[in-house]
Amino acid sequence: MPLTRDPATLTPSAARALFRAGAEQPTTGWAYGYTQTNLIAVPQDWAEDVLLFCRRNPQACPVLDVSAPGDPATRLAAGADLRTDLPRYRIWHNGVLTGEVTDATGLWRSDMVAFSIGCSFTFETALRAEGVPLRHVEQGRNVAMYVTNRQCEPAGRLYGPMVVSMRQIPAARVEDAVRLTAAMPAVHGAPVHVGDPAELGITDLRRPDFGEYAVPEPGDVPVFWACGVTPQAALMATRPPFAITHAPGYMLVTDKLDSDYRVD
Repeated sequence: MPLTRDPATLTPSAARALFRAGAEQPTTGWAYGYTQTNLIAVPQDWAEDVLLFCRRNPQACPVLDVSAPGDPATRLAAGADLRTDLPRYRIWHNGVLTGEVTDATGLWRSDMVAFSIGCSFTFETALRAEGVPLRHVEQGRNVAMYVTNRQCEPAGRLYGPMVVSMRQIPAARVEDAVRLTAAMPAVHGAPVHVGDPAELGITDLRRPDFGEYAVPEPGDVPVFWACGVTPQAALMATRPPFAITHAPGYMLVTDKLDSDYRVD
């Protein structure tokens, strides 16, 4: 579905309406200034495990909302439907990705509990406002994400590695990027690593596990933040019978302002 206006200027409700109608694009840069969230929805008998996993790994999995069983609504966005208002969903059976859809209504069970998890796209507003370049936005690409060698704290039946998102930041602006994102702990906070990707077990930055590689400019330094795709790595590791998640980079645009999650 072609866009007739800059997605950054859309209201959150207008963005959700486009996705509900079938638009399918990564949401980085959409509805500038409004919070976006990751999604993991599981049957009720796995919800306690997911909640405990998130509590034990808050930097990677900061929970912003939890739905009642079977309820596709969220307090973060008036009138939103978690089954239809994200541009792309992933469907998981026994830890295996079995498909991607743009409408999860027919797969949403009556006992599904949905977790809305903070997204690093939220702190990009602060970075852009301070003039910190975002190469993936400049190049029209999804942010690059990598599975690392850092293991999350296990919880219940869930365990697995941390996933990180990476942005190439000019060396002179790394300190600013750390400062600005540290002030937003509800959306991953400060970076977990700066510099050599090998220390995270990443062997080739040009081949992300999710998203797209953005070409750096001379003098850029790779900076890594904990990522809300981490629960999907846990699904692959622990193989629960069923789950629905967002596709990496294809988020829910909420009515909350990014500034709502800034700690002064």
